[in-house]
Amino acid sequence: MTNNAKVKAWLDDMVKLLAPEKIVWIDGSEAQLEELRAIAVSTGELIKLNQEKLPGCYLHRTAQNDVARVEDRTFICTTKKEDAGPMNNWMAPSEMYDKLYKLYDKSYAGKTMYVIPYMMGPLGSPFSKIGIELTDSIYVVLNMAIMTRIGEKVLAELGDDGDFVKCLHACKDVNPDERYIVHFPEDNTIMSVNSAYGGNVLLGKKCFALRIGSYLGMKEGWMAEHMLILGLENPQGEVKYVCAAFPSACGKTNLAMLIPPEAFPGYKVWTVGDDISWMKIGPDGGLWAVNPEAGFFGVAPGTSTKTNKNALMTTMSNTIFTNVALCDDGTVWWEGMDGDVPSHCIDWTGKEWTPDMGTKAAHPNSRFTAPAAQCPCISSEFEAAGGVPISAIIFGGRREKAAPLCYEAFDWNHGTFIGSTMASETTAAAAGAVGVVRRDPMAMRPFIGYNVGDYFQHWIDMGGKVSKLPKIFHVNWFRKDDEGHFMWPGFGDNLRVLNWIVDRCEGKVDAKETELGYLPYAKDINVEGLDIAPETLEELLSVDKEVWLNEVKLIKEFYAQFDTDGRFPKELYDQLAALEARLNK
Repeated sequence: MTNNAKVKAWLDDMVKLLAPEKIVWIDGSEAQLEELRAIAVSTGELIKLNQEKLPGCYLHRTAQNDVARVEDRTFICTTKKEDAGPMNNWMAPSEMYDKLYKLYDKSYAGKTMYVIPYMMGPLGSPFSKIGIELTDSIYVVLNMAIMTRIGEKVLAELGDDGDFVKCLHACKDVNPDERYIVHFPEDNTIMSVNSAYGGNVLLGKKCFALRIGSYLGMKEGWMAEHMLILGLENPQGEVKYVCAAFPSACGKTNLAMLIPPEAFPGYKVWTVGDDISWMKIGPDGGLWAVNPEAGFFGVAPGTSTKTNKNALMTTMSNTIFTNVALCDDGTVWWEGMDGDVPSHCIDWTGKEWTPDMGTKAAHPNSRFTAPAAQCPCISSEFEAAGGVPISAIIFGGRREKAAPLCYEAFDWNHGTFIGSTMASETTAAAAGAVGVVRRDPMAMRPFIGYNVGDYFQHWIDMGGKVSKLPKIFHVNWFRKDDEGHFMWPGFGDNLRVLNWIVDRCEGKVDAKETELGYLPYAKDINVEGLDIAPETLEELLSVDKEVWLNEVKLIKEFYAQFDTDGRFPKELYDQLAALEARLNK
């Protein structure tokens, strides 16, 4: 399949280590993928769904101990511990390699080794990077075929001397006590063992696109971020692109596929990406972004025509569902789906289920893997080799009182500060106490592949290299009144705020300078067709100084927690001091 000497040498070493019965190169052809689907159905790895109602769709169930990413088993292994930083689990590379090689030893005995050449980013794009994943799982092959560009066309781009990220996966025993998701940034290597869950084994996703990607971005002068990319088209046909980062449970995918409210005829939202953005300096000196992925790996529960019709429509064909419920008619179901609750189904563990049992039919982290090209609102620029120009970067969180509906950073460093202090309050869906503030810088806390201080410094450094900087904003769809009711309707009506953001980027509206940044004037938020009282809107656009003085204390504690090695940028402390001074003025 390839004459690349680096690929051949690595593959020879891995064959000796893993001892597979046979080797299958994934060529990317539909005929080969269909053959693999048939094998997976025959072994029970996949369940074929009702092909009339869900053509090309399959169901997969993971082991019950293997249903989510495992941050406590995820490592960044660098020569110097301080290069991994205080946010990451670390082990010396030599020690970790020794540990892992013992686990991998002959782990493919009697199995097939699948060799998946894959590309993150569009074919032919200067943004794109190549990986090769070895796996013993057809489920992984079929998911990677949806989530990335795969096969012979990737090897053609790699050529005889191209570099690639080495990705090794083995299901082994799916033993949680010996489960490891390990990144060696200095070696361009990712190793995953004893898991078969998507987020731990689709190594192009968080492992490559963010952890290794963020490290490569720092070294090479670009940015790998946990951000959606959307295009907002106005009635005149003009499209402006924004990137946005949100912690979990803050409506990121919903925003990426937003359907404009009826009060905005002629407006459209185009999805470029729902999860990850790679940004480079473009020919105009601005930041341009691509989505390195080719599919959506979305959370199923809660997805409905009300919350995200476009995502639901995307899953109607050629989709792999993981850990959802199987209905008697061969379709799938999850909590929060449209229509009646089924009177009977098979739950995500494979057991009989009825509504009176008091258990979830679908796992709360059950997933769908669907081709992005099927999304009704996919952007025409989805495969654009040069990416799309970014006008704004948006950060957000779930805050009941602290954050206004929207505000703009004073400048790039201030925006970096806002991103570094991003936070959400825990909901009832999360484990532990409700209402606890959790900081998730740039929504990247689990995904920064190197020292967090260096990561923040890279943001600040990029501000000096990009001549045409995007404006930076913060939004909060989740502010509540004193009775605990949401004050903003959210969902499609978030377009009203996106509109203001784009208008600010184009200098079409003024804003009021406050302690936090530039806030909208209420008159500039179009609330036509919205049942919202003027005083409610004014409150949404207000700053509570006492709340924010307490926020300053919390930020100081957060910075102290991770500023353990003197690598936190002084610029962020300067921004914090300036905020405190403005609040005390």
